[in-house]
Amino acid sequence: MRIKVINPNTSEEMTASIGAIAQCHVAPTTEVVTVCPQKGPVSIESFYDEYLAIPQVLAEVMRDEPQFDAFVLACWGDPGIEAVREITTKPVVGIAEASMYAANAIAPRWSVITTLRRSYHMVEAIVQRTGLGDRCASIRCVDLPVLACEEDPSAIIEGLSQMGLLALKEDGAEALVLGCAGMGGLDEKLSQRLGVPCVDAVAAGVRFAEMLAGMKLQTSKWLTYRSPEPKLRKGMEHPFC
Repeated sequence: MRIKVINPNTSEEMTASIGAIAQCHVAPTTEVVTVCPQKGPVSIESFYDEYLAIPQVLAEVMRDEPQFDAFVLACWGDPGIEAVREITTKPVVGIAEASMYAANAIAPRWSVITTLRRSYHMVEAIVQRTGLGDRCASIRCVDLPVLACEEDPSAIIEGLSQMGLLALKEDGAEALVLGCAGMGGLDEKLSQRLGVPCVDAVAAGVRFAEMLAGMKLQTSKWLTYRSPEPKLRKGMEHPFC
């Protein structure tokens, strides 16, 4: 089995970290290929960043789609996930969806701990889109940039600990979801500090993708995710470039 993990931002350091986490959480017989686009924002922290990244995500899927059994979008915004599902029959897993599904199975209510405060409504929209708003106790922000996950992990773990404790004591959460791909590998340390399960989103994403591919499930093409209708797309030699 081959899984392609796409980091939608252009940070090679974060891509390498995501790849290491992903490879640790799949079966020995599963090959993980982790990539990031050559063009686009170095981190995704706004709707603007997300929209710039989506065409590059689509291009990464189309580049070698037949060679893979599943795709994972390794950004907690799951940018472009619906469009990606339209252009492939393979399972497409977003780490946000997968991490919330995992949390939903182990706790009655859980909280998402993410990065910048400005990302709050972006995260809230993802929770609602996934249909799990009633199970999400809160969204807490450490208010540090995404790239701090690579540059200052000690500050991130302190922020996660503080916000996680508030989520548990004040919001009624009983598990925590790490709401950024760059937080990979911090779940165990945070769980030890706070005494509750913490979900690594990248780990959840690759595990879920591996399960779907192993079950030989494909993206439904009955209606919503069927291939885009052929049409003129002016000025676009290739629609996903």
